[in-house]
Amino acid sequence: MGIISALRRIAGRLVVAAAALAAAFGAAPVCAEGHLAANYEVTLAGIPIGKGTWEIDIADDQFSALASGGSSGLLSVIASGKGNGGSQGRIVKGQLQPNAYAVTISTDRKSETVRIGLNPGGVKDFSIEPTPQENPNRIPLTEAHLRGASDPMTGSLVVVPGSGDSVVAEACANNPAIFDGRIRYDLKLAFKRIENVKVEGYQGPVVVCGISFAPLAGHDPGRVAIKYLIAQRQMEIWLAPIAGTRVLAPYRLTIPTPLGTGKLEATRFVSAPRAARGAAVVPRTQ
Repeated sequence: MGIISALRRIAGRLVVAAAALAAAFGAAPVCAEGHLAANYEVTLAGIPIGKGTWEIDIADDQFSALASGGSSGLLSVIASGKGNGGSQGRIVKGQLQPNAYAVTISTDRKSETVRIGLNPGGVKDFSIEPTPQENPNRIPLTEAHLRGASDPMTGSLVVVPGSGDSVVAEACANNPAIFDGRIRYDLKLAFKRIENVKVEGYQGPVVVCGISFAPLAGHDPGRVAIKYLIAQRQMEIWLAPIAGTRVLAPYRLTIPTPLGTGKLEATRFVSAPRAARGAAVVPRTQ
């Protein structure tokens, strides 16, 4: 039962929550406008366990990021799981300023919705429905922890300043402050290498960043999963460009787990510049 319970948690969270967790890299000056429509597959130890979609829209003065997914393959036979969520906000003086985030994750045992309201100073309010049971071992959150923090989905947009190539080592130069509704944590990034990939909609370079997880508050420091993530040094995020912008989005995420490597990888990554104040110009595929 322990393995099945772990798989349920992975099925319900990996497509939406893992993408959010590892992709939360903060905001930088935005250049131009674009749209991304991507499909992802989630595998655990090479076995397909989930599928999802991710749509990102960057306009002149606003942005949105929407994701959804669920369990598939063998896992869907023994445990159902699905999730959907998103973030939206404004672009002010070249900066992403989220104002609303929400995510709902459901399994065959329960459903939970997290909502976060934000302003330029950080998190202004948040809620979890149904209200979770209190854990006295959690490190208390304070107002200071929430200042300057971003929601996970907004952080999925990594913006590289400048005018040259955007797939560069500097994309990994961020150490974002993230609040996911429960835990306030930092993600510390480090450049590892440049890779070349080929997938429907995109063929070209991606930048690979290593990730380390540093929780500050809201977590139970005695939990095995927290200790495991803190000690983990093999997590990676692969970032690919959104056409028409200097924004990079996740192409691949790998997280080693006790059950094998968990991987979120794009099977389709179609992006295009937006027509000025109009719909995205979607390229034809062969």
